[in-house]
Amino acid sequence: MFSGSIPALVTPFRDGSFDEAAFRKFVDWQIENGSSALVPCGTTGEAATLDRTEHHRVIAVCVEQAAGRVPVIAGCGSNDSEVALDHLRVSKELGADAGLCVAPYYNRPTQAGLLEHFGYLAENSDLPIVLYNVPGRTVTDILPETVIALAKAYPKSIVSLKDASGDLSRVVTQRMGLGADFNQLSGDDPLALAGYALGQSGCISVTANVAPKLCAEFHAACAEGDFEKARGLNETLYPLHRAMFADASPAPAKYALSKLHDWLLPDVRRPIVACSDSARSAVDAAMVSAGIA
Repeated sequence: MFSGSIPALVTPFRDGSFDEAAFRKFVDWQIENGSSALVPCGTTGEAATLDRTEHHRVIAVCVEQAAGRVPVIAGCGSNDSEVALDHLRVSKELGADAGLCVAPYYNRPTQAGLLEHFGYLAENSDLPIVLYNVPGRTVTDILPETVIALAKAYPKSIVSLKDASGDLSRVVTQRMGLGADFNQLSGDDPLALAGYALGQSGCISVTANVAPKLCAEFHAACAEGDFEKARGLNETLYPLHRAMFADASPAPAKYALSKLHDWLLPDVRRPIVACSDSARSAVDAAMVSAGIA
């Protein structure tokens, strides 16, 4: 269903508020440079610090500006099942193509709780759901058997998985349990190359915010089976992948974007703060290495 380079878009701020004009330019720039889908209000979009009105406005603007050129996977996750359902319903009304639903954080539900949470969302919303597993942030881990059970129980609703567990063996387990048609996406840029060999079809990416053209070329090479070219591009991008997490994300990505575009500010929201000097140096060097400085 989804493939290629899919940026988890930053949310631009100006004077403390959502900078809609900058975001519209950013969406256009991403599409013009080959991004195959867009994710507003994900982790990199600082969804945790957007209020409900802002959250839905960011999704609305993304859908409006994309105008059907690429799919929009709206960030809809929450640790509250009712809030997640509200995001899914509103995103459907706004015209999003799917909802990205992270494992409930802080609550630490069991696997039975995850089945209940995602089953409730699937049963009460007709927007396709992309499961998002990132235990390094949520503590909760959506285990492969739970992914398989959900996708089998709700095949029209649970359509994809973004996996940022770091465990590539899960790609094989899930492929064997669900078949090759179940859509699996990487959630970790440095592992995307290996993920293709195992059965993933793309990456919901942080780095693609900053280097959309290079990332699109990398994913195209992977999809075509040109792994010699893909390895070269991966090595070009690798310092940038690392630099995006040289400080709390998305501060490094926003700093890099502010260097590329005078209409994008590096502003982040507390508790995220601006990049440290060492992180800025890492980003500067990575951008030069990638040829985008």
